[in-house]
Amino acid sequence: MSRRRIGFWYRLAAVIAKPPLVVLFKRDWRGMEHIPADGGFITAVNHNSYLDPLSYGHFQYNTGRVPRLLAKAALFRAPFVGMMLRGTGQIPVYRETSDALGAFRAAVAAIERGECVAFYPEGTLTRDPDMWPMAGKTGAARVALMTKAPVIPVAQWGANLAMPPYAKENKLRLFPRKTLTVQAGPPVDLSRFHGLEPTPDVLRQATEVIMAAVTAQLEDVRGEKAPAEPYDHRKARAEQRREAEGKGST
Repeated sequence: MSRRRIGFWYRLAAVIAKPPLVVLFKRDWRGMEHIPADGGFITAVNHNSYLDPLSYGHFQYNTGRVPRLLAKAALFRAPFVGMMLRGTGQIPVYRETSDALGAFRAAVAAIERGECVAFYPEGTLTRDPDMWPMAGKTGAARVALMTKAPVIPVAQWGANLAMPPYAKENKLRLFPRKTLTVQAGPPVDLSRFHGLEPTPDVLRQATEVIMAAVTAQLEDVRGEKAPAEPYDHRKARAEQRREAEGKGST
């Protein structure tokens, strides 16, 4: 399947978003040669700031292969934002509803049309204290194993310095001028999982391989080593509850 054209709506979004990004930030784009020139593929991207979809989107737009991101359905109800999301072909995610599988089907269909579908496998902004990628959810792995599409790991850093996640005051910290670094790596090797039944264990293992590749790219960007075990928000909350219950019983 050949590549899809960028189209009017994406070009309009670029006209609106690129000028302030170019003025306010420096850019360090790396690994564009790993973005497939043709055919459908998946990108798996770390998530550490409300601004990073703009940073990643700018990088990806400059490769000529625009992404279809999975976004919360509520965003599509906002008047202007919703219009732009629909126009650029982004995919709404209806969590915990009868339409929850719609995003999965739409992602598969987009890849089969030769498009790029971008996943934030963590499912939300990272809660790792040192801003490393958390344990991932299995959606990207499920789509990858079903379509056998290449999975390109992408790491980004810098948007979080301009707008840190979960800051008490979500104010932009534009000065000194920040550098938005986005780095794509070679496709993740998931061949060992091809032909296997997509059981929860298989999907978990494939997800771990994908997240390890994303983390390795971020290690290269940051020049640091990530923790051996990725932060698991569910486990951390369970431990906090146990500690709270233990204190309450004393």
